[in-house]
Amino acid sequence: GVCDSSRIIASCPERHLLEQIQSLGCRTSYENGDVLREAQTVFIAVKPPVMPEVLASISSFVQERHLMVSLAMGVRIRDMESALPQKCRVIRVMPNTPCLVQEGASVFARGTSATAEDGQLVRSLLSSVGICEEAEDEEMLDAVTGLSGSGPGYVFMMIEALADGAVQQGMPRDMSYRLAAQTLLGAAKMVLETKRHPGSLKDDVCSPGGSTIEGVYQLEKLGLRAALIEAVAAGTAKSRSK
Repeated sequence: GVCDSSRIIASCPERHLLEQIQSLGCRTSYENGDVLREAQTVFIAVKPPVMPEVLASISSFVQERHLMVSLAMGVRIRDMESALPQKCRVIRVMPNTPCLVQEGASVFARGTSATAEDGQLVRSLLSSVGICEEAEDEEMLDAVTGLSGSGPGYVFMMIEALADGAVQQGMPRDMSYRLAAQTLLGAAKMVLETKRHPGSLKDDVCSPGGSTIEGVYQLEKLGLRAALIEAVAAGTAKSRSK
């Protein structure tokens, strides 16, 4: 990995979560201040409503050496900077749950005092669990939330629906889930590795008068494309309203 687990310290009020972290070889504490005293790069992974309380509790521990990285959806950089000491280096990240299996998609934005080197550090750390890109400005993170942040939920629904379709046609459910998931995984890998337009790859599969183009016709008729566009728009709007 990019960082030995013995160099990581985490804090949390819940014992069972600390025990899980300890099992990875990391040090733990119930006190946020202990983390600030030892760490230089601090990831804040809390629910958005809790963020003001957390920032207030750690502000007195933050020093010039600290880089503060927020994973809280919708918490703006300006709000973090105003709650922390002046010129505090802040980076805001929008990750997604596939980070848990090293296939995440994360995007970050730098605050007013965060340096290019800070950005490179965050990119290096998050690239160990997937891909990581820097947004041109923080406002783009709302669209990132609507696409890759919320996207796993949309894709899980697609996998479930595809599997249900196969079950309806007589396929065993376990097999249908495996095939549906692998199909989406394989198709995604083709887009990333070939760098070809998804429409071009789709055309390759659609033989004239074949079964795939018939299925594509039904998806177009029933509005799959528009539904997905609207889902991203709705997720983006919700993030902007935070």
